[in-house]
Amino acid sequence: MPAITVDDVLVLPRLPRLDQSTRYRPVRKLSTAPSGYEGEGFPVRRAFAGVPTHELDPFIHLDQMGEVDYAPGEPKGTPWHPHRGFETVTYMIDGIMDHQDTLGGGGTITDGDTQWMTAGSGLLHIEAPPEHVVVSGGLFHGLQLWVNLPRVAKMKSPRYQDIRGKESALLTTPDGGALIRVVTGEIAGHRGPGSTHTPITIAHVTVQPGAELSLPWRADFNALVYVLAGRGTVGTDRRPFHTGQLAVHGPGDALRVTADGTQDSNSPTLELYVMGGQPIREPVAHHGPFVMNTRDELIQAFEDFQAGRLGVIPVERLPHSGGQGDRP
Repeated sequence: MPAITVDDVLVLPRLPRLDQSTRYRPVRKLSTAPSGYEGEGFPVRRAFAGVPTHELDPFIHLDQMGEVDYAPGEPKGTPWHPHRGFETVTYMIDGIMDHQDTLGGGGTITDGDTQWMTAGSGLLHIEAPPEHVVVSGGLFHGLQLWVNLPRVAKMKSPRYQDIRGKESALLTTPDGGALIRVVTGEIAGHRGPGSTHTPITIAHVTVQPGAELSLPWRADFNALVYVLAGRGTVGTDRRPFHTGQLAVHGPGDALRVTADGTQDSNSPTLELYVMGGQPIREPVAHHGPFVMNTRDELIQAFEDFQAGRLGVIPVERLPHSGGQGDRP
């Protein structure tokens, strides 16, 4: 699980030591992601399945894509499809994925890179492995998170951010037992590169066997911790959790996670995707690829898509050699 890493975490900035007055967040719920298939048939875990919308707010949906080792000819992507009213955040851990949309944006992401697409008023896009990866096969593992947009931003012009893994803010714990990659938002004064409409923080954290993570977290944000790989415990009551499980936290100022001292041979460390944000607290009307506030707005989105107002699929798919950056 390469993502972005460093040879010696002890050279990185460190989290502050939290004192005894710190209010650690309790774990309200542990859920296990069911497995399914997406797009042209790649396997996913539905990380938010069964969790009420108000406990996820401002997030809507999270898929863990893979981990799967494809044989030659097997890699798959998604066909062209529409979005409106939210943002897709695609984080690539292993493998390569191309993205293209009907407004000319797109790029290629690989180990530790993020494609951040603000669908806003709407567009069509496609995500697929490049041809040479289809031919060769190989490891594929990533995440796609859907972030809701507030009513005032739902019909903004679409935008695309290309975030390289090396741009993430990197820090560690006081004892060097974890590597924290801040993709967006801020942790202990260290800010990630992503730009958001909704105040959120996203981080990919690697915790070494037996190490403990005490992570300061904004009190006005919710807190969700998803296990990408490995085993450990979460919360001060040390509730066991493992690959494919989501911990939904209650109020407080910090999160606590401990990695088991012994991990599986195929998952030598505990890998976490940590998310939190300021709840929007608006009505959510979600169906298929659209996330709006009302049923009438959903109907309008489908009508606009069917009428071609969200874009026209190009005759040929454009080749991508790299991201095109942030397109306003």
